Amino acid sequence: MRAVGFALALAVTVAAGLPGVARADNNIGCGWGTMIWEGKDTLPYQVLGATTNGTFGNNTFGMSSNTNGCQGNQVIKVEHRLNMFAGANLDRLARDMAVGEGEALTTLADLMGIEEPDRASFYRLTQARFGKIFSSDDVTSGEMLANLDAAMAGDAKLARYAQS
Repeated sequence: MRAVGFALALAVTVAAGLPGVARADNNIGCGWGTMIWEGKDTLPYQVLGATTNGTFGNNTFGMSSNTNGCQGNQVIKVEHRLNMFAGANLDRLARDMAVGEGEALTTLADLMGIEEPDRASFYRLTQARFGKIFSSDDVTSGEMLANLDAAMAGDAKLARYAQS
């Protein structure tokens, strides 16, 4: 198992330095991961930074203590939290949406503000519209969220949660 982790870390590190690798905005928040990977704005480094921040939970401490590169008076916009979560959990979201339930899908519903009485409808919609939400094998998290938003906009019960 350790060899798999090492191979994955090596692959990400190599891919991070390759030209043409997708670039992403620095939207991973604050914490050790942000500080360690500062100045590295390719997607693999963004994932490494977000994973480090989330694994060690140091961004929460940093926000409350104004340390770890955090400023306690900043607000993390819902849109950024949603994008960060979807980017880090795209495979889990695909699996959960395919079956219409799961922890990642529940967390997504929380982040989107889906109220408890509407959750069952949301889960059914993601399962029923899975092929439209995950429109290709290489769909990005941003595309997936836009497709989900469009699906919700077309649903009478869930339209009020759509951003479009």
